[in-house]
Amino acid sequence: MPSFRNGPVEIAYLDEGEGEPILLIHGFASTKEVNWVQPGWVATLTRAGRRVIAVDNRGHGASTKLYDPAEYHTIKMAEDARALLDHLGIARADVMGYSMGARITAFLALAEPARVRAAVIGGLGIRLVDGVGLPEEIAFALEAPSMAAVQDPLGRVFRTFAEQNKGDLRALAACIRGSRQVLTPEQAAAIRVPALIAVGTRDDVAGSAHELAALLPNARALDIPHRDHMRAVGDRVFKEGVLAFLRERP
Repeated sequence: MPSFRNGPVEIAYLDEGEGEPILLIHGFASTKEVNWVQPGWVATLTRAGRRVIAVDNRGHGASTKLYDPAEYHTIKMAEDARALLDHLGIARADVMGYSMGARITAFLALAEPARVRAAVIGGLGIRLVDGVGLPEEIAFALEAPSMAAVQDPLGRVFRTFAEQNKGDLRALAACIRGSRQVLTPEQAAAIRVPALIAVGTRDDVAGSAHELAALLPNARALDIPHRDHMRAVGDRVFKEGVLAFLRERP
């Protein structure tokens, strides 16, 4: 698996297919394989004639594990994504993120609008602005001595997810504490790239896709029917909506 260094952090990634590039940024406690390969996104996008680049965020997968929450500020994670484009010599790409990856995508689109041709913000709605999405209680669940000690239902979900993915629980706890930044409504309104906001209709983590889309001047919302935060990722409606958006965007 290829990797590169952004300062002291080694970032793993995959790079498959040919055509216009799209960068995929996974969610919290996931990996490029879990978020994008296993649900069929890489195969779907390469079949559609796209060059697909998927990154392991710092603290996740095969990338460097860090234990200081400050190292997981969303701006730093967006800089990792920008550095990967630099490393590959890609001047401009479509960017798709899910959950925490969607937050990173939004920060990247705000900071580097010339690098982001279009943005897909999946699993994150108005809580990009109004609240941070995943509660900090998840960090306590990750730090608990065992699953039996975790009482919070959402904490148990993410502890199970992290263990299934063989995540570094201490690094993930630092990540969730350090990456809880939001945008102001004015900053969201400054994201002018074409954007698709896609959220499951049963997602009680992301907040409203329609409310966020209303803030962005060139965005539209996509409802993923009957899906919660965890189950929306590989949904057929999500994939079809993204492919249609990528075909139609300027």
